[in-house]
Amino acid sequence: MSNSTSYAPNGAGPGWRGTTILCVRKDGKFAIGGDGQVSIGDTVVKGNARKVRRLYNDQVVAGFAGATADALSLFERLEAKLEQHSGRLARSCVELAKDWRTDRNLRRLEAMLIVGDAEDTFLITGAGDVLEPENGVAAIGSGGNFALSAARALLDYETDAETIVRKAMAIAAEICVYTNNALTVEVIES
Repeated sequence: MSNSTSYAPNGAGPGWRGTTILCVRKDGKFAIGGDGQVSIGDTVVKGNARKVRRLYNDQVVAGFAGATADALSLFERLEAKLEQHSGRLARSCVELAKDWRTDRNLRRLEAMLIVGDAEDTFLITGAGDVLEPENGVAAIGSGGNFALSAARALLDYETDAETIVRKAMAIAAEICVYTNNALTVEVIES
């Protein structure tokens, strides 16, 4: 596996479009950004959706790609796991992934999450994956590869994680028709 990661949700193919989520961890900062575009087919139905949220007393930030209702359900479940495990992010992510993989109803959810706190970053999939990017850069969604590529290029030239996220997301929005520049960016400092 490469040092940074980009994924599309379960079953992603020509019909799955509409978001870009990017996270960067650098010099004691974790920044995650998501665009605001929601598309159904080739139609933009909303331009200012909020796909990045703070959880667990603002100590964890999560972004989603995929079906909105499915992602909101996963946010709720992750929040419950964080409460159950006293905010331990790694344990909560693993428990969520186990439930997602084994529960018959959860297996049908079509979304992915990138989550992070002051110390850890994880990408969680419905296939049971809980992945930690080696260099702190990960992206998901239809514009994920564009944002990931731009962020990797900027890592050596920019010192601030939030600046990298904003610049890389702007580049992705210029290339991917399913990504816009209505960003939500959240930052956690360690």
